[in-house]
Amino acid sequence: MRESTLDQSTLDGWFAGRLPDDWFQGAPTVTFDREEILAVGAIPEPEYPEGSDDAARAAAREARIKRFREETREARMKIADEAERRTGRKVAWGARCGDDERVFTNLSVPVMTRLRMPERQVLDTLVGAGVARSRAHALAWCVRLVREHQGEWIQQLRDALVAVDEARASGPQPA
Repeated sequence: MRESTLDQSTLDGWFAGRLPDDWFQGAPTVTFDREEILAVGAIPEPEYPEGSDDAARAAAREARIKRFREETREARMKIADEAERRTGRKVAWGARCGDDERVFTNLSVPVMTRLRMPERQVLDTLVGAGVARSRAHALAWCVRLVREHQGEWIQQLRDALVAVDEARASGPQPA
């Protein structure tokens, strides 16, 4: 499962086989890029007291996720170390409880880009208006905005890339 042979189904299978059966309800969602693997699983919702309002349910879900994080920390670190040796990527974890999802200690990777003056002016406007602390923060804000508002389109692109990878893999191999 080294980087050159890392694919989604192999990674999904490895995590499904390696994780304790009682951690998540079903298989975790495992995603990866060049630097990191993220495994997020659903944990059971707590029993809510009679008459709980939205704030009480949100607090209970947040506490359930925090408990999961604390109780599984040592085992998650061992599994992450093993996965890192196998793949060359860091592993981040997350838990989903009801509608709440939290990701634990994932990477923040610097990305270099070259921008022309109109793009820099957009970033500088965001900084000047107090929306962002710096150009880097403003650029990250813009990427999050695209992800949130164009998520369906981004997913279509990801699906198309998977189809291209599958077509390449099924085609003739160089000698």
